[in-house]
Amino acid sequence: MDLLFIIGANPTEAHPIVGQKMLAAHKKGALLIVADPRKTALAKRADIWLQLKPGTDIALLNGMMKLIVDNNWHDVPFITAHTENFQAMLPVLEQYPLDKVEQITGVPRELIVKAAKKYARIAKAGIFYTLGITEHAHGVNNVLAISNLALLTGHLGKPYMGVNPLRGQNNVQGVCDMGMLPNVYPGYQPVTDPSTKEKFETAWKKPLSDKVGLQIPAMFDAAIAGTLKALYIIGENPAVSHANLAWVRSALTNLDFLVVQDIFLTETAKLADVVLPAASYAEKDGTFTNSERRIQRVRKWQDPIDNTMPDSDIICKLSAMMGYPMTYDGPQAVMNEISDLTPIYGGITYQRISKKGLQWPVLSPEHPGTPYLHDSGKFTRGKGKFIPTEFEITAEVPCAEYPFLFSTGRVIQHYNTMTAGNCAHLTKMRSHDLLMIHPKDAEKLALSSGQQAKITSRRGTVFGTVTVTDMVMPGMAWMSFHFSSELTNNVTSNARDPIAGTYEYKIAAVKIEKFWETLF
Repeated sequence: MDLLFIIGANPTEAHPIVGQKMLAAHKKGALLIVADPRKTALAKRADIWLQLKPGTDIALLNGMMKLIVDNNWHDVPFITAHTENFQAMLPVLEQYPLDKVEQITGVPRELIVKAAKKYARIAKAGIFYTLGITEHAHGVNNVLAISNLALLTGHLGKPYMGVNPLRGQNNVQGVCDMGMLPNVYPGYQPVTDPSTKEKFETAWKKPLSDKVGLQIPAMFDAAIAGTLKALYIIGENPAVSHANLAWVRSALTNLDFLVVQDIFLTETAKLADVVLPAASYAEKDGTFTNSERRIQRVRKWQDPIDNTMPDSDIICKLSAMMGYPMTYDGPQAVMNEISDLTPIYGGITYQRISKKGLQWPVLSPEHPGTPYLHDSGKFTRGKGKFIPTEFEITAEVPCAEYPFLFSTGRVIQHYNTMTAGNCAHLTKMRSHDLLMIHPKDAEKLALSSGQQAKITSRRGTVFGTVTVTDMVMPGMAWMSFHFSSELTNNVTSNARDPIAGTYEYKIAAVKIEKFWETLF
């Protein structure tokens, strides 16, 4: 790969293995473009750092695309042969001249020109993004704008390029592949398709619904309204990790019945009527599927501890108690059924992935797997489609009462809500959340590193230990969300993308005050 364009991602902390590989590629000569409001480790090392204002990604990407078209840097043969709807893009791009893009994003025009030219004209360029792109009320459009940029330059369908979403948690790709979405069966087969429905009804010998289910935020809305009566939560801790925690807790406590299945007694499990203790990844056999669609074996290191069992065993036993026996001779039998019913996993067997995983689609027992999608411009839908996107102001903006833009993310020392318990060494390295603010803002607020600050939004309050740093821009504040003692998500917004339902974790309007704790 000759160029890495990283936008809305902090891989050295959130995806450290990938992040180290990116640093190694840069050391070997690959150009590095980073678009991020914060001065992350990769931003510091970048050949071009685009320090854009949070929530202005579409304006930046459209501005880059306008430059590429105006200068004839786009790949006309690729566009002609492999895409459609290109002409519909042009009037939209005309609305993003450099002056306007610079004003919206805060990125100097010369850097925008340099980034557009480098990305468009280099032979092998890849885009990498994650939650900094998706965790917005217009997250889907952010992703579509990235897709448009890759289509425009032909950086798809060949080795060492393409659009690369870095998954937010281990095996997120795998659970999505297996139908853990409200609108699809395993393998992204639509629940609304009659032939798909018939196939699974035949295999499972039960009538199935053709109705699309609820996304998570809609479930909480329904729980508060009283139309959703029960929830079964497996391996998730929304009482800490979800946005606007007052709203989340209101939903969870309004249920008639809450079941939580997890390896520890999480904050969510403490609210449950029934807790089902599960085994950890090291106590069960199965597969994980990673960000590059690689299906890999996971082998049991030890037997589950007393009174716990693997998730699949719990589900099968519960199903049998509810009148539908699910009997499998171990996880390998489950994979055999997956292969029978899920075309993209059609050639997967435990034997084939015993030493090295395969990347789906794996269409038959002889198929070698697919190292990169859209080979030579062959898209699943036929041709790649340009979908014009417009910049929209975020759901919440700073104002006189709440003058700071607040954002969240991860730090390398901890993982998500720390449900796996505290590691003494890691806790020594980082024992609490830090509130990052710029030196100019710290001076205005009379705050210094180590002091306690009170952060308040329209939804709630959290307290954080101040660290004064130029990693954030003036007018911006940033915290991680790992510590249940601080509950950063008390203040984040549950505004959501209308298509994906993803929360807008990355932008909330807050006020920051010095906090004195008085002990009586």
